[in-house]
Amino acid sequence: MRYLLSALFVTILALGLVGCKEETPAPKAEGDKPSQQAPAPAAAPAEAPGKTGKVTETMDAAGYTYVQVETANETFWAAAPQFSVQVGDDVVVPEGMPMPNYHSKTLDRTFDMVYFVPSILVGGAEAVAQGGMPEGHPSMTGNNAPAEPATDIDMSDLTKAEGGQTVADIFAQKDELTGKPVTVRGKVVKFSPEIMGKNWIHIQDGTGEPGMNDLTVTTSATAQMGDTVTISGTLVTDKDFGYGYKYDLIIEDAEVTVE
Repeated sequence: MRYLLSALFVTILALGLVGCKEETPAPKAEGDKPSQQAPAPAAAPAEAPGKTGKVTETMDAAGYTYVQVETANETFWAAAPQFSVQVGDDVVVPEGMPMPNYHSKTLDRTFDMVYFVPSILVGGAEAVAQGGMPEGHPSMTGNNAPAEPATDIDMSDLTKAEGGQTVADIFAQKDELTGKPVTVRGKVVKFSPEIMGKNWIHIQDGTGEPGMNDLTVTTSATAQMGDTVTISGTLVTDKDFGYGYKYDLIIEDAEVTVE
C-alpha cells in the first residue's frame, strides 16, 4: 500500500509539472535571438517649453531673434525680442505662446512650431531688450493705451462708414458688440508688420477720449501711415495674450480697404 501511495504521489506531481509547463512560455533554444523589448513610448511634446538647452541655430528677423534649442530630450524653436546669442550658447526658455505652422515672410520659412516668449536667458543673464517687445510692436496693455498718432495726420475730413461705427461708438458699445462684426473708417496711425504671423494696425478717427480713441486691428493686409482705411472684422474684448499683454478690445483678422 505504501508503494502504491508513493506511486500515486509521483504521478500527481508529474501531471502538475506538465500543466505548469504548458502555461509558461518555453525558453528559447541556444542561439535564438532574445526577444526585443517594446520601445518606450515617445514623450509627448510639452505644450510650451520652459527648459534649458543649447542653441544649435539662430537668426534675426523683424525685430525678433529665433533660436533652435536642443535639450536632452527634444529640439524646438523659440523666438523673443531681438537679443545677442550665438550657436553653442546655453539658454533658458520660459513657457511661451505656441504658434504652429508659423510662416515668417521675412525669412521665407515655415516652422512646424515656434514658441514666442517675452525673453530668453543666455548664460543665466536676461538678454532681451528692455520693454519686453521689439520697437514698433503694438501696445498690449490692460487699458489698451493708444498708439502715438502722427501729428501731421488730418482727420477732419473723415466720415462714418456706411452702416458702421466710429471708434468712440465701439468703445461705448463694446459689451453689445463683442463677438460681432464691426465696420469703422479711420486713418492709420501705426503699422507693425509680421508679429506673431499677423500685421497690426492702429487706427483713429478723431472721436473718443484719450485711452478710448485708438483701435488695434490684426490683419493679413498692409497699409501705410496716414492711409484712410475701412476696417471690417470681429470685435473681441478682454483678449489676453499672456505675460500681462492684454487688450480691452481688438478687431481680429479684419478686412482692410485702403481708400
